[in-house]
Amino acid sequence: MGIFSRTRDVIDSNLSALLNKADDPEKMARLIIQEMEDTLVEVRSTAVRFLARKKELQRAIDTLGAEAADWEAKAELAIRKDREDLARGALAAKRRAGERIDEARRELASVDVEIGKLDEDIGKLRSKLSEARQRQKNIHLRTQSASSRIKVREQIDDKRTATARTALDQAERAADELESRVDAFELGADRLRDEFAKLGDDKLEDELARLRAKAGKQSPMDKDKAQE
Repeated sequence: MGIFSRTRDVIDSNLSALLNKADDPEKMARLIIQEMEDTLVEVRSTAVRFLARKKELQRAIDTLGAEAADWEAKAELAIRKDREDLARGALAAKRRAGERIDEARRELASVDVEIGKLDEDIGKLRSKLSEARQRQKNIHLRTQSASSRIKVREQIDDKRTATARTALDQAERAADELESRVDAFELGADRLRDEFAKLGDDKLEDELARLRAKAGKQSPMDKDKAQE
């Protein structure tokens, strides 16, 4: 089913209301334009028929006028020839032609009224169609602009995310380097403590040897050697 049910609906339509209610304004604009173009074709076709009928009526009026004039001339001739019976017949034929002329003229007047209405409707339809096309163009441009802004925003957000990830990666690498430097100091400190620990052990053995000598005791290693 179409958007408009008749020509007057198209002419009286509120494009803003139709587009504002549409889920997809750009698609609705295309449908409206298509229906307006179809309606304009139909109205023009009707106008062509009325214009053709006008020409036909005008030709008929001209032909009947010539016929009426011919019967008038024949009636005059019959009077000159003293043939009143023929004159009456010619005048009756002239009257019938005149009646047909009057009928054709009344129809022609009606056709002219319809042509005037069609001309007005066509003008309004063309104006409405122009408005719809301009609306469609504006909607298309707005849609393109919005899409472009969305793409730009997405790219900016992607760049920000990438920048943030890069900054975090750099911070983590810097932290790893600092921790590694601390670990390096700790490793060196462990080796130094081990060396001092060894020195401490030697002094302890010397002290034990002094005490054994004072007590006249032998070390466990000396006893084992003596038993061998």
